[in-house]
This record gives sequence, C-alpha cells and structure tokens, in this order.
Amino acid sequence: MAATLLKEQKDISAFVDSIDTFLLDCDGVIWAANHVFDGVQTVLDLLRSKGKRILFVTNNSTKSRKSYLKKFQSLDIHASAEEIFGSSYAAAYYIANVLKFPKDKSVYVIGMAGVREELESEGISHIEDDGTNLHAMDEMATIKPDPRVGAVLLGFDLNINYKKYAKAFTYLHADKNCHFLATNSDLTFPAGGTVYPGTGALLAALSAPLDREPVVLGKPHQPMLDVIIAKYHLDKARTCMVGDRLDTDIEFGKTGGLKTLLVMTGVTTEEALKKSSIQPDYYIASLGNLQP
Repeated sequence: MAATLLKEQKDISAFVDSIDTFLLDCDGVIWAANHVFDGVQTVLDLLRSKGKRILFVTNNSTKSRKSYLKKFQSLDIHASAEEIFGSSYAAAYYIANVLKFPKDKSVYVIGMAGVREELESEGISHIEDDGTNLHAMDEMATIKPDPRVGAVLLGFDLNINYKKYAKAFTYLHADKNCHFLATNSDLTFPAGGTVYPGTGALLAALSAPLDREPVVLGKPHQPMLDVIIAKYHLDKARTCMVGDRLDTDIEFGKTGGLKTLLVMTGVTTEEALKKSSIQPDYYIASLGNLQP
C-alpha cells in the first residue's frame, strides 16, 4: 500500500493523536550536520506539551548518550540523556539485561569512546587493544585465545587495524560460545558532503572469514527495538518510527509492528519512495511540518 502524505491540518492532528511515543532518527530528520531543520524544535515542544514521549534513536555508535547530548545542547534542542538511544547503549543494555553477561567475563571491544562509556554505564567489564599494529608475521603468535573474553563487540572504529581484527577473530573462532555482537551494520555513513565505508563494511571483514553473523543492535535489526520496548514498556500500536531512510528507519518500524513516518529532508527522494518496495504508513515534507 502506498504511503499517505500528511499535508492537511486535520490529518496531521489525527495522526499525532494516534501516537503516544515518537522514535526519531537524528541525521536527516532533526538536523543535517549542524543545521537544525526549520520548525523542528517547535514540533518537539508541541509534542511534549501534548504528553508525547520522544526518544532519539540513532545508529551512531561513536558517542555515548552523555556525549551525544552535547550536540543537542549545542544546537539548542531540548533533550535529556534518558531520551537518547544510540546503538552503543543498545548493545550495552542488551549485554547486561538480555544476555545477563557473567561478571567474571569481559567484552572485547573494537570501537570508539561511545561504546566503552556505555559498557561502563551498565557495569560491564571490557577489554580493548592498545592500538599498536602488527609489523611482522612472527608477531601473529602473540595472539591467543583469552578465557576472560565472553563476547566480541564491534562498532565503528577510525583506528581499526589488523591486530584488532586478528584478536576478535581468534576469540570468536576458538570459542563458539563467545557472543558475536555489532552496534550496527550500516555499509556507509555521510560526512563532508559524501559517504565513506561504515560499520557494516568493517563488520564484513570479520563475519566473512568466521562464516558467522553477529547479533546486530542497530536499525533495522529487531534486537534494538526489543531493547527499547523492554526498557520503556511501549505500546507498539501507539508508537511511531520517524526517519529519512527506507532501508533502516522505515524497515525497522515496519518489521517491528510500529507505525512509520518518512520525512523528505534526508536521503530519500519522492522518486525513490515511489519505486521502493518498502513503504511507510505516512510521509511528510519535514518533521517541522508536523504541527497539530
């Protein structure tokens, strides 16, 4: 079924009244780089005044909720850390509350500060590499299985190198009970007016030789939604995923049984929407137009 365009005031009001919780993507929905889309802050304030719950759901694993909040504050967007749900926090929450990770085990981390900070927030022991790389083949013998490691978690890492991969591979290859997790599987990410290889590209180099797929905690994979529903006790029928990407945001909501709203301020064009097999329930020119 084709998506319904929200344009008339009465339709917008009826839609907003049908939703208790809005899950909002950030890039392409709230802002582009450091530019907040017109009317967005007004809409957020209006939704809150109507008693709506707002959660900012992002696949960005490089920042913790605390550090991500600084961006909101720098852009004068009202938010709290409790309203921010990134893939690093989803992974940490999943490890602590779904896997019920043993206290005598540690997570081997490939990632940046956001992953480590969120694991620490959940009291999860973690191990990371010292950042130095291998320089000769005979150094490979120094990489051995580690009985302390009960899980490998891969997030985006600007400083990834072969030794990090070799350690992660060794831990997972040697112990089939070692959990294999990833913050997200985005193949690319936007920066500087173009795109670059994302976490999914880094992940492929590990999952392919292992012939094993990880549990992925970011959109559109359902473990992230399971964690959100469990933590906030949401009613799926009255929850809406708002995003600008069909293959992550909208697929995430559709598969999870949520209502979905596509905004046209990000990567999806009208032409792409018409051709896609993934159709949101609704679409709107901008989140800033969602003023009931």
